[in-house]
Amino acid sequence: MPDQKSSITRKKFIIEQSNQCVSCGLCLPHCPTYRLLKSESDSPRGRIVLMNGVAAGKIPLNARFIEHMDRCLTCRACEKVCPNNVSYGCLIDETRAFIIDRPVSFKKKFQTTLIFYLQKIFFSKPQRLDRLRFLFIFMQSRGFLRWMRSFHRLKPNRMLKIIANLPVAKIPYRSPQAIGTTASNNTWQSLYPVKENKRGDVALFLGCVARLTDTEALNASIYVLNRLGYSVHVPAQQTCCGAIYQHSGHVREACSLAEQNNMAFSLPNIDAIITTASGCGAQLTEANVLDRSIPVLDINQFLASYQNWESIELAPLPEKILIHDPCTLRNILHGQNAPYSVISRIPNAEIVALEGNDQCCGAAGTYFLDQADISDALLENKLNALTKSGSKLLLTSNVGCSMFFVQAIRERNLGVEVLHPIVLLAKQMGWQPIA
Repeated sequence: MPDQKSSITRKKFIIEQSNQCVSCGLCLPHCPTYRLLKSESDSPRGRIVLMNGVAAGKIPLNARFIEHMDRCLTCRACEKVCPNNVSYGCLIDETRAFIIDRPVSFKKKFQTTLIFYLQKIFFSKPQRLDRLRFLFIFMQSRGFLRWMRSFHRLKPNRMLKIIANLPVAKIPYRSPQAIGTTASNNTWQSLYPVKENKRGDVALFLGCVARLTDTEALNASIYVLNRLGYSVHVPAQQTCCGAIYQHSGHVREACSLAEQNNMAFSLPNIDAIITTASGCGAQLTEANVLDRSIPVLDINQFLASYQNWESIELAPLPEKILIHDPCTLRNILHGQNAPYSVISRIPNAEIVALEGNDQCCGAAGTYFLDQADISDALLENKLNALTKSGSKLLLTSNVGCSMFFVQAIRERNLGVEVLHPIVLLAKQMGWQPIA
């Protein structure tokens, strides 16, 4: 049975928040779906009118309404330009939660429930993804995923395509003190200590998917932070940030994960909680349950504020480096300038912003699976800009965007390497990744 109290509360919230919109239209040119579809109902302003109508009982909650809500990327570019500070992100999340409360057909309920429990199996207990690490290493070393990429029947299945194009799996970073011990290659150390010239302590958020698919960025972060004088704590009880639940309407589950992370990161004398995926950073920042006295910072933001770079030697890199701005880093964390600041410290590097950085790439969590046509059209714009640039190196700070780019680049044989900024920085500092 739907929770009637929560439904009533959500209706009230949606009406109150949507009434703040003055329909000025300043958001329209910044909305990717409006620019693409030219449909008022697929603009922030149009969606807000629909939300208000459904919550007030003036418009039916039907399939057409749900379609317009589902087409929203939750990129939140509209929030940056809204003169009335409408909390569009909260509105779309609460609307999706309101949609989930409705009665649905058995078939639809079965599909939704199956996806929900698959997410709970792996995302709510991300340590299970760690256990899959050696399976992926085995599959990749035997060429199985390479075979999957060449299998023509794979093309219609977007999820299998993503799996086939996953980055090469890596083992968790091991500090020099742990090398040669009996410590497991599949587990993260609870502490990566600094023995000399210590500047402070930070905690590292691993995430769920990222701990398997973007291990390299996590490892590089530990290496760089240690080199800069920071001991890195990795709480074992941390879990998924909850973004995938939050943006699909499962608000209770997102809150539950946030509370678990709050307990996991209740560590003494921590200067900051560091994230490597901007999507996770945005969710943790807005979850509003982590100790507010400890800032949650994207790794780029943390490094951009570091003051003692004169003691760090970086190898020159005379190449054109394109930087992609993930929506979460730009529109929610407001840290889009940080990667440029950090990478500019590499001698001889030519840093260029990817054309169209103010628009979403189309990945948007699971959006690329649910709204394939729109997602592909948005990605096409990015690939055209990438090809036009002539660069062979693209940096992006969100694991979802990275995997989305890698798949398309491989399919088109563009020969462009996609890295997290922290990976490139670590390599220029002398880091040699271990497979």
